[in-house]
Amino acid sequence: QITEALLKERDKQAKWNGIPLLLQKLYEHSHPNSDFSQCQSILKEISPLLSMEAMAFVTEDRKAAQESTFPNTYTFDLFGGVDLLVEILMRPTLITQKKKQKISDDLIKDCLSILYNTCICTEGVTRRLAERNDFVLFLFTLMTNKKTFLQTATLIEDILGVKKEMIQLDDIPNLPSLVSSFDQQQLANFCRILAVTISELDTGSDDKHTLLAKNAQQKKNLGPSRAEINQATLLNIPGFIERLCKLATRKVSETTGTSSFLQELEEWYTWLDNALVLDALMRVANEEAEQSSTESSDESGLANTSTRTQLPQSMKIMHEIMYKLEVLYVLCVLLMGRQRNQVHKMIAEFRLIPGLNNLFDKLIWRKHSASALVLHGHNQNCDCSPDITLKIQFLRLLQSFSDHHENKYLLLNSQELNELSAISHKANIPEVDAVVNTDRSLVCDGKRGLLTRLLQVMKKEPAESSFRFWQARAVESFLRGTTSYADQIFLPCQHILYCIVDSECKSRDVLQSYFDLLGELMKFNIDAFKRFNKYINTDEKFQIFLNQINSSLVDSNMLVRCITLSLDRFENQSDAKVAEVLSECRLLSYMSQMSMRMSFLFRLINIIHVQTLTQ
Repeated sequence: QITEALLKERDKQAKWNGIPLLLQKLYEHSHPNSDFSQCQSILKEISPLLSMEAMAFVTEDRKAAQESTFPNTYTFDLFGGVDLLVEILMRPTLITQKKKQKISDDLIKDCLSILYNTCICTEGVTRRLAERNDFVLFLFTLMTNKKTFLQTATLIEDILGVKKEMIQLDDIPNLPSLVSSFDQQQLANFCRILAVTISELDTGSDDKHTLLAKNAQQKKNLGPSRAEINQATLLNIPGFIERLCKLATRKVSETTGTSSFLQELEEWYTWLDNALVLDALMRVANEEAEQSSTESSDESGLANTSTRTQLPQSMKIMHEIMYKLEVLYVLCVLLMGRQRNQVHKMIAEFRLIPGLNNLFDKLIWRKHSASALVLHGHNQNCDCSPDITLKIQFLRLLQSFSDHHENKYLLLNSQELNELSAISHKANIPEVDAVVNTDRSLVCDGKRGLLTRLLQVMKKEPAESSFRFWQARAVESFLRGTTSYADQIFLPCQHILYCIVDSECKSRDVLQSYFDLLGELMKFNIDAFKRFNKYINTDEKFQIFLNQINSSLVDSNMLVRCITLSLDRFENQSDAKVAEVLSECRLLSYMSQMSMRMSFLFRLINIIHVQTLTQ
């Protein structure tokens, strides 16, 4: 409604860079009956003005960026640019006639790219788009087009990140056919979006989120949550879990040809947040390229062309790691959900565990490459390389896979299962049903199963490594459930005692996970107490052990309770071996003093208050 003359006059002074005028032209050329032919060239003029700002925003320090203003994106939004682009994108959905209006892929790409850049730079735009449910669901329909897939996915991811209400996957038009139209690469990218829709919103740890408050909340919400409904929707998509298992277990060498990958990298390059990922990748690529070109300087002409078409191995690996991350996350959430048993059955059938076992050395726990890549997520102070995140995600998957489920024995290979049987026979104890019933065609193959590989890397882990926490959690969840003597004897406890006593571990998280694991390894098992006594064989060592327990009872409470309950059971058994261990074992003798148990009990009761207790 503002006259052109006024806009022109103000333009220089206000530093609008002609954006309002361009928007006015765009508006005139996008009326309902137009063919959009002019729109493209107008957008081509607007686009660089915005992408430069977005580029600066992403590459500069975000803090500084937030304090400076972003005149172009701000002006673009102020004069209604965002709403106009949404309208142009959604125009075809309004027309019911036979002759559907077709917007060219390039125009869609430009619209999405400009919207994304504006979202990055201007406060509140993403939130406004998120409130428009019709637009969010419409974006999903754009994903069927390979050419605009990446742009759409990135924009959706941003929008869902700020959306107050979780979307219902059921509302997406033709979701099963949309998913079946994706190739494996697109499916992996789609998992990034799915992650937001199937995870319960993480609510932090302040007062409102005490276990009491959570408990009250759960009593109010009787039906399944949106996340749970979305999980069920995914499981009903034919072949979905099978494809995820294939993605999770494919080897790097099996990934698709180079050409589509290069094309995707170029697409990514125009795409900002991922450009960070790319910069890192390109750095590696250049290093490798320089190495190869110095080796063959006389054919330098050839070296350049080959680098262009041949992708460095480390880039392929990096790409694969980033895909697997997303896929393992989705599988992990589904394994913890309401349909857990159904997911378990499918995952076993599609041989996820043997597949991951075969990738363990080469990909999951590979030696770190020369260039340790650090990718900044939205949180600038976390140095999480995809390598590290993949390891943690993998350990979390193992934890949720084996926790209280009979399928946990799939983490062993046939030979290891036979060892378990042998331990039971030797001790004259009936075998655990789950071991007998494990389908041998679905267990790990190779020299070692996944659990044994995990124990090996656990022993080599540096003392203060943050992986120790997740490793211990994964092994502990294997032991949870009904106590199995054979499982306890199969897993050695010396290493854990070494960490608690000899390396005098200081990290609270690691200590807690090691105490919990030790409790699971020892409970009700007289031979385990014998092993303990053999390792903790001096008063000095025993004192260090007690100091570690007493240094934080919150962390060691599980172990203290395991020891007390075990002691109670042993005292009621009339067995010569038990009596011998009871008299010899430092730990049991210490705990059998009534005054000690009273002191522990008193401290345990006083250490926490139900009102302030959080997870």
